[in-house]
Amino acid sequence: MKICFFLIIAFAFFSCSESKDTPPAQKEGTRTENKLIEPAIKSIIDSSGVAGSILIYDPQKEVYYSNDFAWAEIGRLPASTFKITNSIIALESGAVENDSTVFKWDGKKRRFKIWEQDLIFRDAFRFSCVPCYQDVARRIGPKRMNEYLAKLRYGNMDVDSSNIDVFWLEGNSRISQFQQIHFLKRFYNSQLPISERTEKTVKRMMVMDNNEDYILSGKTGWSIRGGHNNGWFVGFVEKGNQVFYFATNIEPAEQFDMKRFPKTRKEITYRALKKMDITGLAGK
Repeated sequence: MKICFFLIIAFAFFSCSESKDTPPAQKEGTRTENKLIEPAIKSIIDSSGVAGSILIYDPQKEVYYSNDFAWAEIGRLPASTFKITNSIIALESGAVENDSTVFKWDGKKRRFKIWEQDLIFRDAFRFSCVPCYQDVARRIGPKRMNEYLAKLRYGNMDVDSSNIDVFWLEGNSRISQFQQIHFLKRFYNSQLPISERTEKTVKRMMVMDNNEDYILSGKTGWSIRGGHNNGWFVGFVEKGNQVFYFATNIEPAEQFDMKRFPKTRKEITYRALKKMDITGLAGK
């Protein structure tokens, strides 16, 4: 009888200990601090043939929404999303005069036909002209680039004279989705140590969709190293007196049709924003 009583007490003790020390698994649709796992976003990612995360921040509610917060914490090459910051530094440093500054084509074959022409600065941004922005980075130089990156507190960039025109495309430079949104928040709210002129110019350059319902501003990015593809789409949506921030980062799953990859970054983000009732974005 004493043995049975002891076993019952012991079982109760260990059961209580286990429930106290083992946190419950996070469920979909449940909040952890200011982060909310959103099943609709997970469904979009899962049905698109990619792996990754869509991170959306609603500053009105001070809540982050995503399908995968762990993915959103990992630093990755910024790729062409760095054109936002590169543009800011170019204008602030005087390396580029304004958004109408012309970048001459040298006549050499480029990756995309649309790059094989003279481009003004805002069109170089719009067409994501890598050679144009490599020229911009060389004009700025590693010393000034590092000084401005420190002032702007943009990710963790690794810049020196040997990689000044490729550091955002290859190497050890890293930024996470959370860091992308933190930077965009400070930029949008005029909290960066830059001139009003630069801020207005870059915001104007970033506009992708502008209609009576919303304004969407952003930049895509795509890095390819050693056969490894990683895609970005970051930005913000203005709707009335509200603003929402987003940062999408994805990688193609096996057998993915890479011809679809450029559009997929945007399409899944548009779908997520629509599902979250932020806008009636149709996707492109």
